[in-house]
Amino acid sequence: VQNRLGADIIMAFDECPPGDAEREVVARAVERTVRWAERCRKFHQRQEQALFGIVQRGVFHDLRALCAERLIAMDFPGYAIGGLSVGEPHEKMVEVLGELVHRLPADRPRYLMGVGMPRDILAAVRSGVDMFDCVLPTRNGRNAYAFAAQKPIRLRNEQYRADERPLEADCPCPTCRQFSRAYLRHLFLAREMLGPILVSLHNVCFYQRFMGRLRDLIPTGDWATMLAEFPVAGAGGGD
Repeated sequence: VQNRLGADIIMAFDECPPGDAEREVVARAVERTVRWAERCRKFHQRQEQALFGIVQRGVFHDLRALCAERLIAMDFPGYAIGGLSVGEPHEKMVEVLGELVHRLPADRPRYLMGVGMPRDILAAVRSGVDMFDCVLPTRNGRNAYAFAAQKPIRLRNEQYRADERPLEADCPCPTCRQFSRAYLRHLFLAREMLGPILVSLHNVCFYQRFMGRLRDLIPTGDWATMLAEFPVAGAGGGD
């Protein structure tokens, strides 16, 4: 199906067991993931599409290392890290990335699947991750949760009932240029679909600004500046 769709990056089939799965369950998932990766590699014919293998799974470092080693031997053009951001603490995610990312080839894209909150992305970038995907900007936007540099804004809260400020004063998005927090809150309470649309639009813009600033600072490693400009990416700031 992915071959026929013609996507630029496609993913090998994998098994992602529950975050609290026992070691035996995780070990079986790793074996199945590797077998499926081999079959996907053999079937894949369109060289203009980059097929990534997915490193599974859990917080068992030795199983992660084994999965990575066997996938690297298949020489994929990129490697994804799966099975994180599935309920484990932020600190555990950082620990797993610290153990795993350096094992993946530095000359291939390293893609963390399903992440995430700004503090998770910053921690992953510091670990050496190159790529991300996540539904949070629009999913949270549909639920009255606006991302902002200082801290998230939960628009259903009473404190925003008469707040005429934009979500962020320096945000260039159409939502912030034209609508107040109070009006956005009214849209959600009235169950008007315009509310989720406008906040999702703002959230996508926020993530574009956040990732753009990260790209600027990666060559210098000036994470202090990143945290000063986006306190939301600090410890606890993404909750």
